[in-house]
Amino acid sequence: MTEEKHQSKDGTLYYDVKKCIHSRGCVLKRPDVFVPNVKGEWIHPEAADDGELQALAENCPSGAIRYESNNKATRKPLVNTLHVRENGPYSLNADIQYTDDSGQRLTLCRCGESKNKPYCDGSHATAKFRSTGEPAMVESEALDSRDGPLKLEPTPNGPLHLNGNLEICAGTGHTVNRVTDTYLCRCGHSSNKPYCDGTHAKIGFKST
Repeated sequence: MTEEKHQSKDGTLYYDVKKCIHSRGCVLKRPDVFVPNVKGEWIHPEAADDGELQALAENCPSGAIRYESNNKATRKPLVNTLHVRENGPYSLNADIQYTDDSGQRLTLCRCGESKNKPYCDGSHATAKFRSTGEPAMVESEALDSRDGPLKLEPTPNGPLHLNGNLEICAGTGHTVNRVTDTYLCRCGHSSNKPYCDGTHAKIGFKST
């Protein structure tokens, strides 16, 4: 278990180092809550109020930070989205269903080099992974519903299977496709990124 639990008077703040991509938004925005470069306890939710802790969690791109308020239910995304980051990972914001690791945000490896699959661990930078964050737009119909549960299944030695309502977006934000069931490349070698084209089998990609 990698998730830390920190109580405040208004709720519970969770931090999961397994998911963290060290974007440092937390220590830059609220260095009084996430105190950098100290020995011992470095997370202090008592320094922020209920709304501020909720905002910190919602702004964490990887889902490493989450917050459960005693005063109100956590808001689920109104639109399930997956952003394709330039030369980097997938950023997923949805009502994610993944084993016991359900949540609303995950940053998922698409370069094939992460040592912490299916999560990104920053290996795309050292591997010099190159892939556009502006994939070609696919003509697609508006979804009947844009929210709801989204099932994530990393297939053995294969792609990421996503089942549920989802808008695939460029890194700059605009929607490039709308799907209810799709397979996304995570070996880093598809010729049709972000979608799987079967190349994982040819290169002997291995991952559970």
